[in-house]
Amino acid sequence: MRTKRRKDGWPGAIISFIVFIAVLAFTGLILYTNLLPAKYIGFIFLGLMIFLMVIYLLVRRSRRRIRFCIGTGLAVLLLVALGLGGFYIHTTVSSLDTITGVEKDVAEIKVYVLQNDPAQSIIDAAGYSFGILSSLDRGNTDAALAQISEETGNTISPSEYNTLTELADGILNGNSQAVVLNGGYMDVLAQMDGYSDFSSKVREIAVCRVESSVERENREPSSNTENSEVQEEKDSVSSETSDNVYTIYISGIDTRGEMTSSSLSDVNIILTINTETKQALMVSTPRDYYVPLSISNGEKDKLTHAGIYGVNVSMDTLEMLYGIDINYYFRLNFGGFIKIIDALGGITINSDYEFDSQNVAGYHFNKGENHVNGEQALAFCRERYAFSEGDRQRGRNQMAVVQGVVDKATSPELLKNYLSVMNSLEGCFETNISYDTIASLVRDQLDEGGSWQVLSYSVDGTGDNQKPYSMSQTAYVMVPDMTTVDKAKSLMQKVREGIMLSEADVSRQQPADSAS
Repeated sequence: MRTKRRKDGWPGAIISFIVFIAVLAFTGLILYTNLLPAKYIGFIFLGLMIFLMVIYLLVRRSRRRIRFCIGTGLAVLLLVALGLGGFYIHTTVSSLDTITGVEKDVAEIKVYVLQNDPAQSIIDAAGYSFGILSSLDRGNTDAALAQISEETGNTISPSEYNTLTELADGILNGNSQAVVLNGGYMDVLAQMDGYSDFSSKVREIAVCRVESSVERENREPSSNTENSEVQEEKDSVSSETSDNVYTIYISGIDTRGEMTSSSLSDVNIILTINTETKQALMVSTPRDYYVPLSISNGEKDKLTHAGIYGVNVSMDTLEMLYGIDINYYFRLNFGGFIKIIDALGGITINSDYEFDSQNVAGYHFNKGENHVNGEQALAFCRERYAFSEGDRQRGRNQMAVVQGVVDKATSPELLKNYLSVMNSLEGCFETNISYDTIASLVRDQLDEGGSWQVLSYSVDGTGDNQKPYSMSQTAYVMVPDMTTVDKAKSLMQKVREGIMLSEADVSRQQPADSAS
């Protein structure tokens, strides 16, 4: 009799043990992610154990077939749910691991020859005469020359040119057989009179990847008097902030290479977040803002050109402009950003104007709410010629798209497309914020709840023609309106101090001019 009872209890014990191991594994996985507050993990574990107890009571006697079948069915359902939950959690952690904690920048220094040149590789060009820029981006260029020398076995004695146009003329006129140049400068040349078709006249035969770290802690102040004053202002700001305040640089690039590659930064947004007041402020700085770069020894350049020299230079330049510390960055590939928006099932954006985009597709946007897919959102981000305010309005539209993505990603609709959204992140989004920091923010939000207030503001300026540091001829620039810069500083400081802002506080001023 006892033997029969033991045999009668074995199937239920095995089923219960399997479910118990699955519950432990799932709970361990949740603990490993560090994304949930302890109380939520406790509730989940308690609920799963109660479910396990119910299953055990149903399957403990296999002779009672109906109860045993119900219990077995519940066990299978729970195992499937735990398996799916574990898969979703693993996908989330893997995606976050891929895009967070990125601490490197890559400068792609390329070797170009003329289109009809017979060389197909750097080995073919081993004995060529090389042209380089004498001062612009010289550190990366020298590192690339060292790589070329090592690969070819030849010592290179390059010809030095003072400007981009002189370098371009050097290869076009046959004075140099090849040029070694940061790939980001090709976009700069395309903006210059007489060189818009330069890229079609040359051909890339090699790429040298020069890596550098993006470190934002313990930076020494410059000995330059102007920068020292900026550093004092930044130190004053830092002393007034606390652990609940984050200042983040959002850089929007349109690159076909890897995300870490240095390139023109067409979107430049400073995001100030106060997690205590749940207030966030986006401040957009136009790409053509005419400001000294952190590496230009006081010479002014377009802000977008800072991206050629790395995300560090973009952040340092904005720190100098606003007198703040920026320790984190998000880098968005706006070309790849299409994937995220499509994966979300589209987003809703608010347009200040009714207009038609002046691209090939010619999308129409209404004033107010517009539901858009990825391609339409990208056209909305890029358009400037349809507005009298030109680049100023483009900056506001870019913030509207970021807002639309945040709204959709924080809505329940995200669950419908969760896996596709997670899979779309790689290759179009990265940050130096660590996984642990993001996990802490998620835990705090889940623990405290509450909605967020997100506001936006754009600084302004006056159109002019000047010769930027990175260019060899005059070009359109925007001279900063320091009144709007000072207002942006004040708004960011108020968010840091926990002073709640209103829409009226960030209402924009009339444009200084209509140049675009």
